[in-house]
Amino acid sequence: MSQNTTVPVNVGLVLDINGEVGKVALSCINMSLSDFYNSNSHYKTRLILNTRDSKRDVVAAAAAALDLLKNVQVQAMLGPENSMQTNFIIQLGNKSQVPILSFSATSPSLTSIRSPYFFRGALNDSSQVGAITAIIKAFGWREAVPIYVDNQYGEELIPSLTDALQAIDTRVPYRSVISPLATDDQIEKELYKLFTMQTRVFILHMLPSLGSRIFEKANEIGLMNKGCVWIMTDGMTNLLRTLEPSVTDSMQGVIGVRPYVPKTKALENFRVRWKRKFLQENPSLFDAELNIFGLLAYDATSALAVAVEKAGITGFGFDKTNVSSNATDLEAFGISQNGPKLLQALSSIRFRGLTGDYIFVDGQLQSSAFEIINVNNGARGVGFWSSEKGLTQKLSSNSTTKSKLRPIIWPGDSTSDPKGWEIPTNEKKLRVGVPVKKGFSDFVKVTIDPKTQETSVVGYSIDVFKAVIEELPYAVAYDFVPYAQPDGTSSGSYNDLIYQVFLGEFDAVVGDTTIVFNRSNYVDFTLPYTESGVSMIVPIKDSKKRNAWVFLQPLTWDLWVTSGCFFIFIGFVVWVLEHRVNEDFRGPARHQVGTSFWFSFSTMVFSQRERVISNLARFVVIVWCFVVLILIQSYTASLTSLLTVDQLQPTITDVNLLIKRGDNVGYQKGSFVLGILKQLGFDERKLVVYNSHEECDELFQKGSANGGIAAAFDEIPYAKLLIGQHCSKYTMVEPTFKTAGFGFAFPLHSPLVHDVSKAILNVTEGDKMKEIEDAWFKKHSSCPDAGTVVSARSLGLNSFWGLFLIAGIAAILALIIFLAVFVHEHWNVLKNSESSLLSRIRIFLRIFVSRDLSAHTFKDKGGIQVHGMGPTEASPDSRYPASPSSYSQHADSHFLFYGEQGTPRTESGNSNHNPNSQAQAPPEIVSAVELTNPDQEIARSPQVVRENN
Repeated sequence: MSQNTTVPVNVGLVLDINGEVGKVALSCINMSLSDFYNSNSHYKTRLILNTRDSKRDVVAAAAAALDLLKNVQVQAMLGPENSMQTNFIIQLGNKSQVPILSFSATSPSLTSIRSPYFFRGALNDSSQVGAITAIIKAFGWREAVPIYVDNQYGEELIPSLTDALQAIDTRVPYRSVISPLATDDQIEKELYKLFTMQTRVFILHMLPSLGSRIFEKANEIGLMNKGCVWIMTDGMTNLLRTLEPSVTDSMQGVIGVRPYVPKTKALENFRVRWKRKFLQENPSLFDAELNIFGLLAYDATSALAVAVEKAGITGFGFDKTNVSSNATDLEAFGISQNGPKLLQALSSIRFRGLTGDYIFVDGQLQSSAFEIINVNNGARGVGFWSSEKGLTQKLSSNSTTKSKLRPIIWPGDSTSDPKGWEIPTNEKKLRVGVPVKKGFSDFVKVTIDPKTQETSVVGYSIDVFKAVIEELPYAVAYDFVPYAQPDGTSSGSYNDLIYQVFLGEFDAVVGDTTIVFNRSNYVDFTLPYTESGVSMIVPIKDSKKRNAWVFLQPLTWDLWVTSGCFFIFIGFVVWVLEHRVNEDFRGPARHQVGTSFWFSFSTMVFSQRERVISNLARFVVIVWCFVVLILIQSYTASLTSLLTVDQLQPTITDVNLLIKRGDNVGYQKGSFVLGILKQLGFDERKLVVYNSHEECDELFQKGSANGGIAAAFDEIPYAKLLIGQHCSKYTMVEPTFKTAGFGFAFPLHSPLVHDVSKAILNVTEGDKMKEIEDAWFKKHSSCPDAGTVVSARSLGLNSFWGLFLIAGIAAILALIIFLAVFVHEHWNVLKNSESSLLSRIRIFLRIFVSRDLSAHTFKDKGGIQVHGMGPTEASPDSRYPASPSSYSQHADSHFLFYGEQGTPRTESGNSNHNPNSQAQAPPEIVSAVELTNPDQEIARSPQVVRENN
């Protein structure tokens, strides 16, 4: 009934029907048609499968396709099985406008850009390159060797693979090409060639028929032992279950990459049904397994059935209007009338198949992710890779580190990550070239026993290299080979030595070799193990001036002036605060001035003997003593430094001055420093060569005028060695020209460079490097550090202005408080309106300079005020009595205001006890008293009234 209502559509199928892959694919295609039309019985079209055998031959496949196009006039074609067969059939499909849908051709060159009628229902081989390089990058392997079959399938992956490896800085030192018809002897010979190389990371890209033989031979010769890495592409990984047990036994530890197929109930159900049906059709193939190509064939058939229905195909003929009567078979099939519609329908296909989402973009099936498997008694999944997330243990994880992969069992049943390369045991040791020179033997010293001709190589650089090799996670055998003539002299410069590595004469260079740009064109350097830079070395001299005024140098002139002003200011403040209550600060004007200054300056040595009575004065003195203490201690330290420490200064600090004066400068023989000096503009005739630090010292002693040198330019390690061996004679000065320091040289792209550089970091950051430095350079550590230029500068005001600010604020604050209290107590004198303003001010000032008899210091033990002293208490010196308290208030005020130079008066008489002394009091004082007689202010100063009465 359905045959009467449906439209049959012829499609072709080209397969290797006698092969296991072809049989599996054919079975899946038939099941796909049955399942599809059972689920979509309402569809009007039905695919009629026309199968042809390709017989594993390109010509047979082309003939089969031509027959289908010419005689059957198929509207579409499935297959063929491999890329080489597909290449020609694509051209036929393009010419006839018949869509070609392949589910197993994976060659990158079979792109739909070249033929719009080709649809690849399988993943492009280049899509797995990202997964392979991600594995190599995660484990840090620096070299990898691809092994591929010598045909289109094998060759077309290599360009994209090598580009991806270069992008992650992984070198491809060799490409191993195996013919598909190679004999076992030829395979063994090629594998032995790989065995003699350092690289132990191999990427295998070929089909199981040849790949199984490769693994068996590799296992025999020892390339499947511990330390080796084998990564196979999906060409073998997809068909792993088809291999014999003996082959899989030789593949233990191999890593494989294959497209990820999600595990669904539909897939498991189909697998069970397929197994039952396949065994019914092929009872002899009881161990056959469903593979990815069978699943892709199932989905491709479903996609084609959907596209034919969507295209609405009604006619089935080919347009042959442009075909001539005498056309050949390749031209006689015409053009399909349904090709464009079917092309558009296939391009818009989108559904969920057994392999996942089935979508064509520019004729290419899109991949979702790749599964990474480890061959260990079968295929065991260890992780996944996708372009969005990179390497992950699970597709839901976002980590891209190797630790997120499940544990891997590597070849040789090893669980430790392989290093990816090794020095073959049957190969010679590393030939390590070392420089030979006369001077600076602390870095490298080569000695040859004249009797035994045995060579001994020692030095700082040699010990560092040995320590670094010991840090490597594997053993490296090496021999030191001096770069010398038969007579023991050097064979050339350091550049010549480096070039020998490029020529292959040496496998490495170890010594005091500097990393510079031009050398990096020929070798790869490790990380530096010393300080970097080229510095100028000059003699030093003691710049200390020895003269009688050296004691003034510790302080700058502004600090001296400020200190002196503050001594005067503090003396004045203490006098103001103390003179009314402290007898030590009273007396004649000259005596009071002297006492104030004496007190202030004596604080420098804290020898003041005057008592301080006022609390405000005590506060000021405490602050000031702290300031003085800091000043004295700083002055003492600075003066000690000036008198005892050598003030070493370089004789010259400017390179341009050397060039301008035409002085001779030195450089080490064979050093690249010569090029720097020429670039700076030095006259080549002014450049002097030295071979050792002893020669350099002799040239400095001669001086530039006598054929010596005024300065030397050398690398910092040499400069430090020179300075350490000639104490207090030389120093390094700016400028410092940047260089990369000393490093070890290896051939370009050597895998040793990365590992040795990491080992250098371990050595330099640990205690081992200090032990090596002490062993070679500590013998010079007893010398004073001549490289350190000591400069003692004078102490300035900027270092102490904070102290002076504190002292000034304390003194001014005390003055303000004192004046405020004083004015408040004697305010009645100023506001007395009966006297003139000038008189009131004069009286106010007289009160200010007078004693404050209300103070406790002027009271005896019984509380009676002391007004004078008896004749027996007078000082023997009539001009300067012992106690200022013997002077009267009037005598004090008269002395201060009128400056009379007569004999000072006391409260009860003069120093000669003249009974008429009171009558001789100046009239001005009497009149002043009379003017203020009724005023209460005088009553508050009773001593004035009483003494005048």
